[in-house]
Amino acid sequence: MQKILVVEDDLDIQELLQNFLQEVGYGITVARDGMEAMSLYSSEQFDLILLDIMLPKIDGFAVCELIRQKSRVPIIMLTALNGEEEQIRGLDLQVDDYIIKPFSMPILVRKIGAVLRRSRGDTYDEHQRIVFRGLTLDLDSYTASIEGRSHELTQREFEVLRELLTHQGRVLTRQNLLDRLWKYDFYGDERVVDTHIKNLRKKLGIDFIQTIRGVGYKIDKEN
Repeated sequence: MQKILVVEDDLDIQELLQNFLQEVGYGITVARDGMEAMSLYSSEQFDLILLDIMLPKIDGFAVCELIRQKSRVPIIMLTALNGEEEQIRGLDLQVDDYIIKPFSMPILVRKIGAVLRRSRGDTYDEHQRIVFRGLTLDLDSYTASIEGRSHELTQREFEVLRELLTHQGRVLTRQNLLDRLWKYDFYGDERVVDTHIKNLRKKLGIDFIQTIRGVGYKIDKEN
C-alpha cells in the first residue's frame, strides 16, 4: 500500500482527504502543522506528501524546503493561495504539482496517480498512453477515448481496463485485480470486479474484454 502524508490544519479538509484517499486504497497519515509534518517525515517513509502552505508553526514553503534538502519524495501543494508569486515559489522549490483550493477529489486522485507513476519511472510509451483498437487511455489524465470521443470513467474502472490492456493475452483473475488495484485485504464480494467490467463495456461500447468463466477476464493481444 502506498503511503501519503497529508499536512493540513483544516479539520474538515483533513477528514475529506483522509476518507476519500483511504477509500481508493492509500495509507494516510495526517499532520496538523509544519512541526508535526517534519517529525513524521523524519520517522516514517512516505510515497507522497500533500502539503498545505498556510500552516501553524512552520509554513508549507519551509517544510518543502527542508524536505528538499534531503529527499526527492513527491510533493503536491494544496493551497488557497492562487497568486502567481506563490505558485512560482512552489515550483522553484521543486514541488511536483500545485493545486488550488477548492479542488475536485477525483481530479486530485488522478494527479496523485500521475505523480506517483512519474516518481517510479513507469513508462508505457513516450506519451504515457495505451492505444488498442481505437481506444486510447491517457495514463496521466486518467481519460479514455474511443476514436477521439472522450468517455468518463471512474478511477477504478480506468485502472481495471489499464491492467487488462497491459497484460494482453493473460487471464487476470478477480483476485489478481483486487490485489493489484484495491491494494489492501479485500473481504467483500469478488463480484465487485464484475460490476466494473460491466460498467466498462456499457460506457465504452467495447467487446474485446473476454470473460473466462469461473476464472476472470482477459484481452487478447492485437494482431
